Amino acid sequence: MPDETMKQWVTAQNGMDNLTLTTGPKPTPASGEVVVKINTVSLNYRDTEVVMGLYGHHASISGNKDIVPCSDICGTITASESDRWKEGQRVMAIFNQTHLTGQIQAHDMTSGLGLPLPGVLCEYRAFPAESLVAVPDFMSDEEACNLPIAAVTAWMAINGMRPLGQPAKGGETVLIQGTGGVAIAGLQIAHAAGLRTIVTSSSDEKLEKAKKMGADFTINYRTTPGWEKEVMRFTDDKGADIIFENGGALTLRKSFDCIAFGGLINCIGYLSGKEEVSEDKLHTNVLALRRNVTLKGILNGPKDRFEEMVQFYDKHQIRPIVDRAFKFDDVKGALKYLYSGGHFGKVVVRVAD
Repeated sequence: MPDETMKQWVTAQNGMDNLTLTTGPKPTPASGEVVVKINTVSLNYRDTEVVMGLYGHHASISGNKDIVPCSDICGTITASESDRWKEGQRVMAIFNQTHLTGQIQAHDMTSGLGLPLPGVLCEYRAFPAESLVAVPDFMSDEEACNLPIAAVTAWMAINGMRPLGQPAKGGETVLIQGTGGVAIAGLQIAHAAGLRTIVTSSSDEKLEKAKKMGADFTINYRTTPGWEKEVMRFTDDKGADIIFENGGALTLRKSFDCIAFGGLINCIGYLSGKEEVSEDKLHTNVLALRRNVTLKGILNGPKDRFEEMVQFYDKHQIRPIVDRAFKFDDVKGALKYLYSGGHFGKVVVRVAD
């Protein structure tokens, strides 16, 4: 008789050390669903906050305290009750399971994997057929699992304000803060599209890696705290057309000081804090008005933009950068490594042997 249980990690949202490896029922597909054997999971900063009970800035998101965390997979379909998919196909899952096209809505936020819905840090999971995207043939499982949040977020930062099917094609400067998952995906996408790129980091070693990947300019923000002036110098005082605002409290004011007129600041992360610390007397309204700036919050993207991005990756043969891959029984170590900020690119967990 086949094993009807599977291994899964569960968090009570009370700290990384309290994650529990347990068992749960192996899913079977309902009508319109498929069951996916999860091969690899990539970790996002969001996952560390969920596990530590710190992910509370979205009022519309609530769920059971005990939950399987994480959202980003590459897996193989083992059972299908949908004519869209066949057994043996490799797939990735979209983050917000109901966000298929257009602007995200409040109800889509309730369909996020890894909170409020059960996540993917388990051996098998059932998914609605429409929530899956095919894996490009040239990518490995470890590479493909990095696309759903990091790469789609980067894609939307560069192309989300453009019509579907008309991605960027050179002529713009992109400022990318840091060298984490979204940042490195952004660098790869921008470089392949012929955009000029500026990357910031506190690590000269990471900046050297970014240069080898095609970064046109790099800035160490620890040794050059006035990095916004360097951005203006690199751009002949024009400023960056697109900014990946990954820092938050300590970086947004500087981003306003080096954005081009009519530029786009994408609010993506908050690694330097969620609460205002600046003593600057200028209100955000005034800062945006000064250069006719668009300040845009990025909450991943819909399925159709994900599929658009996959076509771009396939055309340019872009391979996501995996910093380290951990074993399934070392999830705690993987999350702690990600939280430490020592990674360049993505951190992956191998679920299947």
